Amino acid sequence: MSFSGCQHLQAFKAAHGTQSYRIIHKYFIAALSTEARLRKARSCVCHTCKTTTVRLHSCLHCVYFGCYGANHIQEHAASKNHTLAVDLVFGAVYCFACGDYIYDGELEGIAGENGKSFEDSIGLDGCWVPTDVELQLLHQNPKRRKISDNSTIGLRGLINLGNTCFMNCIVQALTHTPLLRDYFLSDKHNCQMINESERCLVCEMCRLFQEFYSGVRTPHIPYRLLHLVWTHARHLAGYEQQDAHEFLIAALDLLHRHCKGNNGLSSSNPHHCNCIIDQIFTGGLQSDVTCKECNNVSTTIDPFWDISLDLGPPPGGDARNSLYGNGDEPSSLMECLRRFTRPEHLGSSAKIKCGKCHSYQESTKQLTMKKLPVVACFHLKRFEHSTGYHKKISTFIPFPEELDMTPFMSSSRSHNNGYQTQVVQEAASSLSSQNKYSLFAVVNHLGTIESGHYTNYIRLHKNQWYKCDDHMITKASLDSVLRSEGYLLFYHKQILEYE
Repeated sequence: MSFSGCQHLQAFKAAHGTQSYRIIHKYFIAALSTEARLRKARSCVCHTCKTTTVRLHSCLHCVYFGCYGANHIQEHAASKNHTLAVDLVFGAVYCFACGDYIYDGELEGIAGENGKSFEDSIGLDGCWVPTDVELQLLHQNPKRRKISDNSTIGLRGLINLGNTCFMNCIVQALTHTPLLRDYFLSDKHNCQMINESERCLVCEMCRLFQEFYSGVRTPHIPYRLLHLVWTHARHLAGYEQQDAHEFLIAALDLLHRHCKGNNGLSSSNPHHCNCIIDQIFTGGLQSDVTCKECNNVSTTIDPFWDISLDLGPPPGGDARNSLYGNGDEPSSLMECLRRFTRPEHLGSSAKIKCGKCHSYQESTKQLTMKKLPVVACFHLKRFEHSTGYHKKISTFIPFPEELDMTPFMSSSRSHNNGYQTQVVQEAASSLSSQNKYSLFAVVNHLGTIESGHYTNYIRLHKNQWYKCDDHMITKASLDSVLRSEGYLLFYHKQILEYE
């Protein structure tokens, strides 16, 4: 985007003023009410091909909407000599003469008056949040011209290609992750792979999202995705049953590596990336190690995509290795998180050299959340592997529909009895809304560790749940979701949710 101004835009404003931009922004960009958004969805159609697209632009000189991806707005600009158009997602002005988007302080002020500026399309920590994608997609399904409670657009089964239920359930969770869905349906990926023989997983995910939200109801066969996974993650190749959690991490890692070439940041710093995967899934885990001799605290912060939570008793089967443990198995997700974030005595066999004492001392270690991701994924460690011993933990762990992570934040710590032992506080009466989450997907494992099957629940609308069992999609109740065993739990930040 150019921030140096545009002579063509300045000449247009001098001759015609800003009224046309005001009208376009008020009625076709801001669209603050439900009625306004429905009107926008009905009206924002390319005047040439009669279809809707998230790359739709409105001519600033006349009444014309045109596709950017199909070059209809470009053809209109060339034939009419109309050099300026407005992007109907961001509200930015594009100059065809300059070949760039133009920043203009006066127009930005108008956008602010209408209640939605370019910055409003940017979420927390710079995460891009496209708007009105669902409304524009309604045009692609002629049977549904409005948002309704029984709309099933986005629901589609996946054929099991031979013990690939582990992949199917993760694909269902990812395709129903709101911000990830919006990114892949918004034509934002610019593939930069040089070797044509090396297929891009991000390009395939774009096609997969288009298949899911095309309105087609027949089950999809994800053979291209399976082939790419086998190519790029050889440890998952073959028709043996794989672990859904392992596939999730491998998929996120591949998408991250195929996306990060577009962000212009140094690949030498893996923690400094603004690709869509890191924007949505990456959080910051703070580790505080406190010297028991001098109370010196050493802090490190590491990125994470998910949190793995133990379901068994603490090591040793009792509370001796934890300052505040009772030795019992956790009884809920909240209890799992409390155990995960409470101080742990490292013991005399794991002494750490203190930076203040300059000698090896016993210490305590505590993990807390420094930065929460947009999507929080919790992995309940149900598969226990030890020397000659493998079992599945089928204990029912209750998990809530709405989750507040405030008690587990680094900012919620306090000092205990003057020893500066950091403990997580219980939820205060005033909890930050930025730390609240809503459940939107649950992956379950049925059977034993030797022979099992993965299914999952996904939330399509705010109060509508569906069970996905490979090619079979059935409606489910919230009660059945919350009573399921639970293996992977996906929560979305409420502050970034929209209907």
